[in-house]
Amino acid sequence: MTIPRIAPYPLPQATELPQNRVRWRPHPQRAALLIHDMQEYFLDFYDRSAHPIPELIAQVERLRQAAYQLAIPVIYTAQPAQQSAAERGLLNDLWGPGLTALPESDGRAAIAAPLAPGADDTVLVKWRYSAFQRSPLQQLLEQQGRDQLIICGVYAHIGCQATAVDAFMRDIQPFLVADACADFSAPHQQQALNYVAQRCGVTLSLADLLQQLQAPQGEGRWSFDTLRQRVAGLLQIPATDLQGGDNLLDWGLDSIRTMTLMNGWQRLGAAIELPELAEAMTLDAWWQLLQQRLPARHLAEVPHGAT
Repeated sequence: MTIPRIAPYPLPQATELPQNRVRWRPHPQRAALLIHDMQEYFLDFYDRSAHPIPELIAQVERLRQAAYQLAIPVIYTAQPAQQSAAERGLLNDLWGPGLTALPESDGRAAIAAPLAPGADDTVLVKWRYSAFQRSPLQQLLEQQGRDQLIICGVYAHIGCQATAVDAFMRDIQPFLVADACADFSAPHQQQALNYVAQRCGVTLSLADLLQQLQAPQGEGRWSFDTLRQRVAGLLQIPATDLQGGDNLLDWGLDSIRTMTLMNGWQRLGAAIELPELAEAMTLDAWWQLLQQRLPARHLAEVPHGAT
């Protein structure tokens, strides 16, 4: 009824990953990083000196440092040390009392020391498989204009997969980092990777994720064409379909994606607020505003409206 002891196994290689049904790409201005349940308690079911734990911790730390460098919000989940039977609910039937059964549960509830949360990181109390359940995770993402969730941690086929499915159901694109997760066994982990890739998100290696996040995103020097390409990318349509006077609401551009753009411009020094963007939802109006508000070093030397 409790979590079984977990035998050593290697993390999956890039060549072993399933094919994804969708071609979503992570973007640093759209994504948040979720470090899922990397608590001492859950890692204690492994041999901490054997595969996959040393590699897992190193991979998660690489991912976290990349998130810091790219200004991607970092969010942790952690089950509380003390949980009443009512708070655990049906988890008791499947897994027993969990951390509460341990006399030293307060210490085992901590995030693994090498991954201890930073001062600006968010730690959510975890009550069920999905990190969204009984937590403000969705509100946090909305407030920061984030509609992508990068998921790593343990256990892949339980909480990580459930969170990915829940994100998809909320129109948040999930990315499961295959070699920054661990599970009960290699087959259990492969099960989770296959499901996410085929049913709700993107499964990818850490190397591919970092390459995509760090690829040029077109936000260093803006032109009208850069703006059009970025908006088209958010809408997942060809840039040539968008005209300067088109109402972007008619194309389906929502407030979350608009905030994604706004947050990126604010980081570049532009004093732009959401009501100004909402006042005229066209590329022409936004480009005029960018020319007025973006520092000159972030504007390409291209005539207004040039493509």
